[in-house]
Amino acid sequence: MQHELSHFHFLYPLWLLALLPLGGLVIWLAYRRSRMNRWDTVIDPSLLALLRLPLEVPPHQIRSPWPWLALAWTLAVLALAGPSWQQKQVNLFKSPASLVLIMDLSPSMSAADLAPSRAVRARYGMDDLLSAIHGSRIGLIAFSDEAYTVAPLTDDANTLRHLLPALTPEIMPSAGDLLTPALTLAHKLLQGIPAQHQHIVVFTDGYSDQRSALQAVIRLKAQGIIVDVVGVGTPQGAPWHEGTSSWVTDNQGHPALTRLNEPMLQQLAQSGGGSYVRLEQLPLLFPQLLNQAAPWQNGQATQAHGHEANNGGIWLLPLLLGVVAFLARWGWL
Repeated sequence: MQHELSHFHFLYPLWLLALLPLGGLVIWLAYRRSRMNRWDTVIDPSLLALLRLPLEVPPHQIRSPWPWLALAWTLAVLALAGPSWQQKQVNLFKSPASLVLIMDLSPSMSAADLAPSRAVRARYGMDDLLSAIHGSRIGLIAFSDEAYTVAPLTDDANTLRHLLPALTPEIMPSAGDLLTPALTLAHKLLQGIPAQHQHIVVFTDGYSDQRSALQAVIRLKAQGIIVDVVGVGTPQGAPWHEGTSSWVTDNQGHPALTRLNEPMLQQLAQSGGGSYVRLEQLPLLFPQLLNQAAPWQNGQATQAHGHEANNGGIWLLPLLLGVVAFLARWGWL
């Protein structure tokens, strides 16, 4: 009993302020009652007894609803305040994985060798990836000539899923295909976030800053951050256009083709300690990501124990209902 009393507290103590109006009402009623029926102050008590009507009920026998209303008020306030004197132990699970998705939104992602376009198909792949991974902190970055944070690290995959439809090359303020700024920004998102496993997954059809990007993934690998690459497109390539302008042409005036440079992407993944897959092979990457982004499946999840207070206000409800029923029975409600 002493142990339980030592843990007694109110979960919502601000509700106790509702007792202040009740105290003021009680004081006012007491003062008002003391001012009523005080004929004994002006009439001799022996004469006052003869002046009373025979059927008049003495003041002390008059039933008043105010004490019962005050009791109901008090019980209701205490129940709303949530008295708690017991705690229960709960298990807490926390995934030690953080994942950043990088989306290439350079003009070449508008090519239609993957119908309806590379960008649309990449979004579908990201949606499948979000459905396969649960409980991890996931961030989203888009890049062209500069990198932009679409969403910081969050464990709410639905929020990221709602942001995907807006990712098109047309939303980027300027054209380009520089991957290094996106890798640097992904590193900043992962910094300061404690995690046993940190991953970056790049969805791209290619990039122009090959040397600096390789150096960036090597630095990331040295810090324990794995970089996987998903190739979006086909080696045969397809015409592409910038913004709403006509097709991009070569020096002879023919439509230029943007082709998937798989050797470059494979080298990037190898340097980052990760894997390279084509977009249509993305499910092959899931087992590797699930082993690190959902480690509880292998018993590696961080398990902790916490305590949750029980709300004992529910035990006051039968008393409150009894008082209300009594008031209703006497016609005071």
